[in-house]
Amino acid sequence: MRNVVLGFLGTQLDSGKRRRWKPTVSLCQEDGFDVDRYELIYDGTFSRLAHNVKSEIEAVSPDTEVVLNQMDMDDPWDLGETYGKLFDFAKDYGFDEDRERYHIHLTTGTHIGQICWFLLSESRHIPAALIQTGPPRGDSERGSFDLIDLDLRQFDAIQQRFDQQSREYGGILRGGIETKNSAYNQIMDRIEQVSSVSDEPVLLQGETGTGKSELAQRIYELKLDRRRVKGRLVHVNCATLIGGTAMATLFGQRRSFTGQAGTERPGLLREADGGVLFLDEIDTLGLEEQALLLHAVETGRYYPLGSDTEITSRFQIIAGTSADLSERVAAGLFRVDLLARLNFWTFKLPPLRERKEDIEDNLKYELARAEKRLGVRVGFNADAAEAWLRFARAPSTPWPGNFRDFGGAIMRLCTLAPRGRITRAQVQEEIERLQRRWRSSTTDRDAQLVAQYFAANLDPFDIPQLAHVIRVCQTSVSMSEAGRRLFAVSREERSSKNDADRLRKYLAKFGLKWIDLSES
Repeated sequence: MRNVVLGFLGTQLDSGKRRRWKPTVSLCQEDGFDVDRYELIYDGTFSRLAHNVKSEIEAVSPDTEVVLNQMDMDDPWDLGETYGKLFDFAKDYGFDEDRERYHIHLTTGTHIGQICWFLLSESRHIPAALIQTGPPRGDSERGSFDLIDLDLRQFDAIQQRFDQQSREYGGILRGGIETKNSAYNQIMDRIEQVSSVSDEPVLLQGETGTGKSELAQRIYELKLDRRRVKGRLVHVNCATLIGGTAMATLFGQRRSFTGQAGTERPGLLREADGGVLFLDEIDTLGLEEQALLLHAVETGRYYPLGSDTEITSRFQIIAGTSADLSERVAAGLFRVDLLARLNFWTFKLPPLRERKEDIEDNLKYELARAEKRLGVRVGFNADAAEAWLRFARAPSTPWPGNFRDFGGAIMRLCTLAPRGRITRAQVQEEIERLQRRWRSSTTDRDAQLVAQYFAANLDPFDIPQLAHVIRVCQTSVSMSEAGRRLFAVSREERSSKNDADRLRKYLAKFGLKWIDLSES
């Protein structure tokens, strides 16, 4: 196998003006490394030097063939130009790996040229190892010679380090909880990928208690670790921004606006400068505030109340909502342009009832958290743990408050545990307490919904069924669609599948009409 070296002419080092050591010539004198052919790339401006170096190589290493390749550069520090010309050189070269071993001499050329050599070698556009040489040091007569092979099989340790770092970032987003739910893990992997490289808005959707606030905190920590932000995380619950104070809270106000001492405030947008602004329950934000927020997000500028001078604040934004913002837009309660800006990256967190395989790991997490808060280590008796997990994983357990319900239940069990052990009787008592609360909450919501359309008293048996029918009608585009959703099972057993007619007759029993429900 013949050794072939590709390298730039060293316009300074190979001239010998600064020192007697000439890297291109010295490489051809290296003991144990015979150079059969040297492809020397030079700019036409230095043609004389190139020919002198060729003569010197032929004098010290007669068996080395020197091939001069003229490559003129308008600007050797221009990455695009240098890479493009080296790419074209490699494309037309005609590498013969069966007969020749190729090497790139990195010592000569600009830093831009060295970067381009590396990129072309790593991508295998040039199937070559890298050579780095250096001048003699001290009393040594020989310079340094390092051969770097970019065979990626030698970089398993580096790849493992990257994989480990990725797992660490994923662990940050999961709060240190080992999660098994594939849908949730896919979301976390995508959030880790996005948060590490993108500064665009992130919209977190999910039912109440699915962990949007905690996830926003972890996204911020990841961005801080990856140096995507330098400022703080400012958490705003938009549901608390009520009335005239909403504007001042968000955008700040000058004393001149009220004329009263102590009324000047910087505003939360100013506090988020350089960091992350988390707008929780953003669906509750007023339309006027939405318009000003959109301008601030897009331009980084806004006017505090009572000020004629714009304030600059550059921040990244995370928004959280448990509502369907598209429905809010359709109802005229949310600006479509703000939604378009916020949902650049949208992630919908699955509820706890769809993550039953993660319940046991979340139980361990909640027990550890309770231990920190109470200062006492608490555990389950074996029969108590079995009873709790059976209830928590059961398809009939709705977990309407999701992890908020789950975490609250574990904290109550730990607080009341005698001698640090949770008993089967305690578990049964907590299960009954949760079921009573859920039934009461569901019954109240159903009764309130039915009362909007039906004034007469109903048997308790009829209320949940009628409430479900009303909800389906409100979220369907036609009576036929609502009928198909309501009679999806029984319709398969009927010869006549007029779902709209069946729904019409059911509503008529209560004096209701489709148009009244659909328009609401």
